[in-house]
Amino acid sequence: MSQTKVLIVDDEAEFASVLSERLRLRSYDAKAVYTAEDALNIIPEWSPDVVLLDVQMPGMSGLDALKIIKQIDASIEVIILSGRGDESSLEQGMTSGASGYIMKPIDLGELLIKINKAKRSRPKDREKSS
Repeated sequence: MSQTKVLIVDDEAEFASVLSERLRLRSYDAKAVYTAEDALNIIPEWSPDVVLLDVQMPGMSGLDALKIIKQIDASIEVIILSGRGDESSLEQGMTSGASGYIMKPIDLGELLIKINKAKRSRPKDREKSS
């Protein structure tokens, strides 16, 4: 089985970099970017299995990016990251195609469970073509 590719998209660079490193230490193929625009540029070429997407970022919001990610590749599983209990943003993310959400500060064990569940939800034929 191939490594799960996880793209972390968060404007908090230190958080995203540390999380990426922690995932790599657990045998995930993880990359971090710090803007939604950077994520949209890397997704077509890298084709992640799971995107961890911050809701609130300067420039393009995570919710706007989520809609475009799903247009690029509907099979990519997106988990929303939120630093606040903004129920309407989380609800909007779920109705826009997110497979789940997790609140910051992140519990790594809970995040790993969500990543693995999202990876299992991804269509098998799509996974093999990447």
